[in-house]
Amino acid sequence: LLNANEASEGNVRQRLCKAVASHAEFMLKRDVSDNKAIGAFGAEAILNHIGDGTNARVVTICNTGSLATAGFGTALGVVRALQQKNRLASIHALETRPYNQGSRLTAFEIMEEKMPGGTLICDSSAGFLMAKKGVDAVVVGADRVCANGDTANKIGSYNLALVAAAHGVPFYVASPFTTLDLTLSCGDEIEIEERPATEMINTSKAPLDMPCWNPAFDVTPAKYITGIITEKGVIKRSDDGTIDVKAFVLEHSS
Repeated sequence: LLNANEASEGNVRQRLCKAVASHAEFMLKRDVSDNKAIGAFGAEAILNHIGDGTNARVVTICNTGSLATAGFGTALGVVRALQQKNRLASIHALETRPYNQGSRLTAFEIMEEKMPGGTLICDSSAGFLMAKKGVDAVVVGADRVCANGDTANKIGSYNLALVAAAHGVPFYVASPFTTLDLTLSCGDEIEIEERPATEMINTSKAPLDMPCWNPAFDVTPAKYITGIITEKGVIKRSDDGTIDVKAFVLEHSS
């Protein structure tokens, strides 16, 4: 009887392990498929905006590529899609202070995939880049998108959106459909994580006892966002400056 019970428990464990592995493989395939759809929709939106057949000059922040997803990326997936179409002129990555995800991760992916015009820049130089060299689009990721389109992302994204608006550069958010959160009406309802001061001090070499304010994310108001790119399509900003995320979710929810 004991051996029979042990055998039964062994079968249960095997079935559970198989079920978990099978679902993990499903999630992997779905994530890559969703990311590629985001890339395709995003590339189309950017090229339609350019309109004259020239290749796209893109700026991004943080890491949203294969190192952050299952293997293709969201915002960087849009850049990959442009590269695959031979329509990428350049990609400038912000270093993304204070933790440097752009310089440590995105720069690595750009170099590994030999993306044309791949260049790392300081966070504070994006505006001067737009003024002197020209940029066709900014594409960032998202940690949360509210019902009104306000979007939380890595700290520095809001600054980048303001700079893009000042130079007439489209600002796109690329994120999975699951990031759209109708339980939050606007960005004021998003709780923003504040990181330890040591992260900023260690990377900036500031005095050890220097007080720091180190939010991990910021919120970009919808009025500065040109469109939100998902695997189900692009949510475009209306003429009145609003983005109706709720209507898009209700239309595309299965």
